[in-house]
Amino acid sequence: MTDLDPNTILSRLRSRYDLLNSRDEFLHFKNPYETLIATILSAQTTDRCVNMVTRELFMKYPDVAALSEAPVQDVEKLIHPTGFFRTKARNIIAASQMVMKEFDGRVPDEMDDLVRLPGVGRKTANIVLDHAFSKTVGIAVDTHVRRVSMRLGLTDESDPDRIEMDLVRVFPKEFWAEINGLFILHGRRVCTARHPACDNCNLADLCRYASSNKM
Repeated sequence: MTDLDPNTILSRLRSRYDLLNSRDEFLHFKNPYETLIATILSAQTTDRCVNMVTRELFMKYPDVAALSEAPVQDVEKLIHPTGFFRTKARNIIAASQMVMKEFDGRVPDEMDDLVRLPGVGRKTANIVLDHAFSKTVGIAVDTHVRRVSMRLGLTDESDPDRIEMDLVRVFPKEFWAEINGLFILHGRRVCTARHPACDNCNLADLCRYASSNKM
């Protein structure tokens, strides 16, 4: 890991991206149930795809109780575009059943409880806690956060949970809630997987990847 100033990274990303006015680029949800299900479905697909699917899914199954009793074949059809639809259908139904049975129909608001639900790891749990309960206990690490963190030199790890531990050591807790959104936007618009626009990056002078790939 390199010795990067977290305040510099955040101030530059804030100057470039307006999280408040970029909400349409992220998952859409209105309550803890929708947050949980949408985030489980977001694995290995785009937020835009999930948002298209959840419109109909949440109309037909508007709460945990309804989804817990849904026929798996019907859910598979509804979420098919998200990929891995059979596994995801089983997971969101099983997670709903577990919420009904063990948490009185309320999505839990503790990390240890959330990660017990089928299809839920720390990334999903962090998003649910942050967005549904305003509880920031970590940093959600998805593919964009992983890529940006590794390229900047904020971590030498590849496992998302280990990357999260490195990030929470670097950034003060009051900044944790912003990291996911800012890094996602940067990863989508500039620090893309195949052809990163290093010439158009306001972090390039700090970035290990950009420095090592100078012509």
